[in-house]
Amino acid sequence: MEKNVIKQTSDGSKTLYVPDLDEHYHSTHGAYNEAMHVFIDMGLNHIAKSHGAPIKVLEIGLGTGLNALLSLRWAHQNSIKIDYTGIEKYPVAYDQALEMDYLSIEDLGEFSGHFEKLHNGKIGESLDLSNMFSIHKIQSDFRELEDENAFDLIFYDAFGPRVQADLWSLDMFERMYRATMKDGVLVTYCAKGQVRRDMQTAGYTVERLPGPPGKREMLRASKL
Repeated sequence: MEKNVIKQTSDGSKTLYVPDLDEHYHSTHGAYNEAMHVFIDMGLNHIAKSHGAPIKVLEIGLGTGLNALLSLRWAHQNSIKIDYTGIEKYPVAYDQALEMDYLSIEDLGEFSGHFEKLHNGKIGESLDLSNMFSIHKIQSDFRELEDENAFDLIFYDAFGPRVQADLWSLDMFERMYRATMKDGVLVTYCAKGQVRRDMQTAGYTVERLPGPPGKREMLRASKL
């Protein structure tokens, strides 16, 4: 197995490249911009209009912790508490997460201590990173998720269908639908037609939205 390689993306932020899969953790057009657009702007900003605190977030693919870090900042900026659950089968080590230099972006350096606790906190236990943000890390296969009506918002950030098609199957979106609370949503960078149709078959109402830089569209699925 080859080691993951750190690469710079078009907006200056970094991502991990996985040689064995020929896949990146984030968009090469901009890791930071993609995360902000898909998960913060189209996810948290959207759900906050209709949901009270705490907002219960599930991330499928905790990875480098970028989405969690941006959600932590968002919680503090908006004074809205987030209870965050992140599932990752192969956790990224804190030392490698630090090499991504996310803490040098804008005001993210203010949360350096939180970022360390996010990565080094014990797996399987809920950890309060601040009075506005708690995280529960789970080391597991995504296909083992059995929660029902548990989350207001799902960040679906698994590797793409080209390399892990089974993670974008009808079975997975049926699991996601069961885990979503009524009036909750799922957001993802992927906009493939079959993915959208499987989401609809699972029960979601699906919107095609403008995508982040480098992508024409993304998907937001609602459980009405």
